[in-house]
Amino acid sequence: MPTQYGALHLLIKFSGSRNPVSRRTGASTEDVTADEAQAELGRYKAKIEEAGATKEAFAKYATERSDCGSYKQGGDLGVFGPGDMQKQFEEGTASTPVGGMSGIILSDSGYHIIFRYL
Repeated sequence: MPTQYGALHLLIKFSGSRNPVSRRTGASTEDVTADEAQAELGRYKAKIEEAGATKEAFAKYATERSDCGSYKQGGDLGVFGPGDMQKQFEEGTASTPVGGMSGIILSDSGYHIIFRYL
């Protein structure tokens, strides 16, 4: 298992998120259900796949929709090591092949898809 990961992510917050406010819009996500968040994330995953599932395609859609402040960098969280991120997110990143995109991952922050580049 590598000691460093590099990943972009697209986060959709919902009513069950630990801080249900979008960092992109400043709007509350208290009225977004888990099912709605997962469905929307699934639509974005399909758009990214249709665009070739590249890092560039992922970054484009993360900039457009992610509720994380990293949307400004195309969802890029940079390089991080074990214990730097929430456990569910780290496990999702570790199980995604380099150059690949994860399935939908739930963390305390909300629902994510991850593109791993390291």
